[in-house]
Amino acid sequence: MARPVRLLSVGAFTLDTILRVDALPAHQGKFIASDGVQIASGMATSAACAAHRLGADVSLWASAGDDLVGDQLIAGIRDEGIDCSLIRRVAGARSALAAVLVDAHGERVIVPFYDKKTHADPEKLPLADLSAFDAVLVDVRWPGAAALALTAARNAGRPAILDADTAPVEVLERLLPLASHIIASEPAARIVCGHALDPQSACADLASRTDAFVAVTGGAAGTWWHDRTSGGVRHVEAPKVKAVDTLAAGDVFHGAFAVGLAEAMPMEEALRFASAAAALKCLRFGGRLGAPDRTETLAMMAAHWPPQHGKGS
Repeated sequence: MARPVRLLSVGAFTLDTILRVDALPAHQGKFIASDGVQIASGMATSAACAAHRLGADVSLWASAGDDLVGDQLIAGIRDEGIDCSLIRRVAGARSALAAVLVDAHGERVIVPFYDKKTHADPEKLPLADLSAFDAVLVDVRWPGAAALALTAARNAGRPAILDADTAPVEVLERLLPLASHIIASEPAARIVCGHALDPQSACADLASRTDAFVAVTGGAAGTWWHDRTSGGVRHVEAPKVKAVDTLAAGDVFHGAFAVGLAEAMPMEEALRFASAAAALKCLRFGGRLGAPDRTETLAMMAAHWPPQHGKGS
């Protein structure tokens, strides 16, 4: 490539306190953690950091209070190489916080807090237009900003990618029609579809409701995506790993997918790239701190999906 792709990531910006415990508590009491970190995180933030490690230039549009936590958040992300010039600071508001417990199997419980004042809808984009970016990725945690960014990306002819995760149905229904590419978690797909479906059926159902590209992620079970050329749902398996920490694996997936899409990878290759990056992240404790670099990710792809010589891949 002549230059790194440029991405805009929009949404959650939280101070995460991540604690590792043997088992997730089933009752009240005091529990001693075996490890712990405190980092700037959140869906869009973790995706931004992952994309940067994979070679992209990334700007974050998020909202923080004018408190010391906001200062800490921005300093941490700036140290990761993320452009923080678009981050909004709200006077008298509190920056977002999250408490996270991760057990010995890598599963987690997340308890976030978002100040409504901090996450009030913005009046406008922080830039005149988004044509300088090769792709735009948004999450569901700051819906007003997500709606503006998705619309502007589509108007500029850029991929408008929605990380459709668990959220109120009215938020999902507001954002889904604005996206050109929808990557939905299983829970989010079920919220929209209104009934329990397996991921393959949920992917087909979602795809019938929109002209956008649609995929549904199923964690270790892999990803299902709707191929409009064939009219069917296809599957990309996830590399098998022994998970240490699944926190931020989905965010890493989204960041990697955005990079692949911006680099014009074929769709299945972009999904494999994202799956490999997410699997590697699961091998390391610390949420987004476990996001891999590009060399590691390409090596995982080559190991899991060996090139088939003579078939153009």
